[in-house]
Amino acid sequence: MVNDMAEPPEADLDRLFHALSSSTRRAILRRLTERDYTVGELAEPFAMSIAAVSKHVEVLSSAGLVDKRHQGRTTLCHVKAATLADAAHVLDYYRDFWQQRLDNLEGFLKEPSE
Repeated sequence: MVNDMAEPPEADLDRLFHALSSSTRRAILRRLTERDYTVGELAEPFAMSIAAVSKHVEVLSSAGLVDKRHQGRTTLCHVKAATLADAAHVLDYYRDFWQQRLDNLEGFLKEPSE
């Protein structure tokens, strides 16, 4: 079966889904959809050090989910929505795949039995 869905190279997808596998990183991304934050601001709601949050931000950045820019001694983080769209495309493909199978099963189950 040929996959007609355009997707990033496998290594990029692996990094993307690895980054999204952490609830802490997903929470960081959710906050970044509100506005840009410094790493220190991102660390505030978590019971972890700024260094630990910085490592999470680095994973997100390596996956292409976050842009970082330095302003003096602070690092400002910005979410990259286009990369999230890549994940959505992959998930949409599998949602459509399973929806088709479930629709087929429903049709089969509704057929009168002999």
